[in-house]
Amino acid sequence: MSSDSIRPRPTDNAFTGPLRGGAKEPTYSGALSFMRRRFTRELAGVDVAVWGIPLDAAVSNRPGARFGPQAIRRASAIFDGDPQYPFARDPFAELAVIDYGDCGFDYGRHAEIPACIAAQAAEILAAGVHLVSLGGDHFVTWPLLQAHAARHGPLALVQLDAHQDTWGDDGDRLDHGSFVSRAVRAGLIDPARSIQVGIRTHAPEACGIEIVDGYTFQELGVRATVDRILARVGDSPAYLTVDIDCLDPAFAPGTGTPVAGGLSSAQALMLVRNLAAVDWRGMDVVEVAPAYDHADITAIAAATFVQHYLGLLAERRG
Repeated sequence: MSSDSIRPRPTDNAFTGPLRGGAKEPTYSGALSFMRRRFTRELAGVDVAVWGIPLDAAVSNRPGARFGPQAIRRASAIFDGDPQYPFARDPFAELAVIDYGDCGFDYGRHAEIPACIAAQAAEILAAGVHLVSLGGDHFVTWPLLQAHAARHGPLALVQLDAHQDTWGDDGDRLDHGSFVSRAVRAGLIDPARSIQVGIRTHAPEACGIEIVDGYTFQELGVRATVDRILARVGDSPAYLTVDIDCLDPAFAPGTGTPVAGGLSSAQALMLVRNLAAVDWRGMDVVEVAPAYDHADITAIAAATFVQHYLGLLAERRG
C-alpha cells in the first residue's frame, strides 16, 4: 500500500480548497465555512456568494438570531463532496460558490444598519454574483430587497413563513414584522406576483399578496401548492425568503417566534425542489436562533434550504 493511499484527507478546504468541486475533508474537522466553500472577498470568477448577516436587533420575541449564520455554517458541514440529494450532482462542479463572510456594521448605531446591509449587498450584486444570505432576523430582508430590486427591478416574492410581516411602521424603526408591507409600498416587490406559504397568524393587511396559510397548505399538499406558486410568479424575476419558523416547532425549535401547525422540513424542502422553473435572483434564510435549538435540528433544516437552492441554480446552469 502506498503512502498516498493512507494519507489523511485534506482539511481546511475553506482556506485552501479550489473554487469548484466539493470538499473531501471529514465533516467534523476543518474551518466551518458554508458547505466548505472558500472564505474570500474576491468576487472575480464567482457565481454565488453565501453571506451572513448576524443581526437580531429587530426581534419582537426571543433574541438570538445573530448567531444564526454561525449555526447554519456549522450544520452545513454534513454536506461533503458527494453528489447532493436530491439533485444527484455536485453543485460546485457547475457553480463557483464562496463564503463571503459576514456583513459588517456598528451594532450600537441601529439607524445606520439597514444602509450598511444594502450597500454591501449591492457591491456583491454589482459584480454579477448571485447572493444567498444567512440571517439574522427577518428585518434583514428589507435592505436585501432594496439591493436586489435596484439591480433587477420589482421582484416576485416567494415567502415561506408563519407570519405575513405586513404590520405597519414609520419606515425608520427596525422591526422583523413589517418588511413586506414596507417593500410593497416602496415598489420593491410586485404583490400581484408574490405569494406567502405556511402563514399561521393574522396581520392587519395582505398587501395584495396571495396567501396559502398553514391549514390550507396541509389540505392542498406540496404539488398543488407548487402549482399555485408557479402560476403566481410566472416569468417574473423572483426572490425567495425562508423564515425558518415556516416549519412546525417539531422541525425548527430554534427560532424566536415559533408557531405550531407548520410545515414539516420534508414538505418545505420538496416545495423548494420543485421550483426550478422560477427565475430566481436571490435568496435568504432567517430567524435561526441556536440557543433554543436541539441537536442542530433547526440549523440543519436551514442549511438544507440553502443546499437545495444552490442545487436549483446548478441544475439550471448544467
